[in-house]
Amino acid sequence: MNLSEKTWIILGATAFLSVAVWGWLVVVPAWTSYLRLWDRFLAMVMSVYVLGAFVLAGVCVGAAVLWYYDRL
Repeated sequence: MNLSEKTWIILGATAFLSVAVWGWLVVVPAWTSYLRLWDRFLAMVMSVYVLGAFVLAGVCVGAAVLWYYDRL
């Protein structure tokens, strides 16, 4: 197993773990908070916006680290 394969395995495992934790911490409470199916569906759709905000924040932090890496 070379370095590229290890990188993709780690990236895939991290992505899977992140989505699983998002589902457990955001989607499950959003789903169980409402009784009607339509409200549950909309709560899940809105939780995708939370996921998008977390992804955007991670991208911004990663970009800042890469931008200032050589200056530290």
